Amino acid sequence: MSVNQETVKKLELHAARCRRNIVRMVRGGGAGHMGGAMSCMDILTALYFHVMNIDPEAPKKPDRDRFILSAGHKCMAQYAALAERGFFDKSLLDTYGKLGTKLPGHPDMHKLPGIEANTGALGHGLSISVGMALGLRDSGARVYTVTGDGELPEGSNWEAAATAAHYGLENLTVLVDDNGLQISGRTAEVMNMEPIARRFAAFGWATRDIDGNDMSQVVGALESVPLETCRPTAIVAHTIKSKGLSFAEGIAAYHYWKPGAEELSAAERELDEAIRLGEAL
Repeated sequence: MSVNQETVKKLELHAARCRRNIVRMVRGGGAGHMGGAMSCMDILTALYFHVMNIDPEAPKKPDRDRFILSAGHKCMAQYAALAERGFFDKSLLDTYGKLGTKLPGHPDMHKLPGIEANTGALGHGLSISVGMALGLRDSGARVYTVTGDGELPEGSNWEAAATAAHYGLENLTVLVDDNGLQISGRTAEVMNMEPIARRFAAFGWATRDIDGNDMSQVVGALESVPLETCRPTAIVAHTIKSKGLSFAEGIAAYHYWKPGAEELSAAERELDEAIRLGEAL
């Protein structure tokens, strides 16, 4: 499928601005789960700015698509996208990590518009998504969920995968943020779940592997959903931890980031330059 390159450029600029929003939250709160938020940012950007049927002015409209961030500790990516999309004022980003904030360390559906479920206990989001997709399968609405590769050893994921295939939930898409790292090291060493796509296929899912930081591939895959009729879709997105910050990419220590003043300023300068270049195209 040919992907419109003008669309790709616009989405890449949105992604750069969203990554800048993430660093803004880190400055506000002093720390945060930056690594995974940055790695999955291209995926969330494509969903929120191109694919999903959503409306910031009517966040609860019945026919909306649903997004569930199963890997809830990556919530800064979702907050960044929601703010950039206009679901809430960007000034809230500065309150991240502070007492009484509406942007807690895991998504809370009672605090912000656009959050569909409380997540963060790893392995639960896909199960929630299966229930939503089952209830919505005759409505035309789609359900998207992002999991992490370090989350997949949780057994509840595979009970949900079996259920989704059994009911032929073609309105359900899971995107695995496969960045190869988790807080304690390489996922292949902590608990190896490769080959992820083949595991989902064995449960009856239609699958595709992509470069999850290549916006053309992300858009192309999402525009092809459902990959097969009467089957849920699993897109395994191979990504780079902390994508967008050259000094942090692919380093497990940046899973949770508590930067010093100099490092934080360097991150801001790098992302500001990425935005400037994107705006010049």
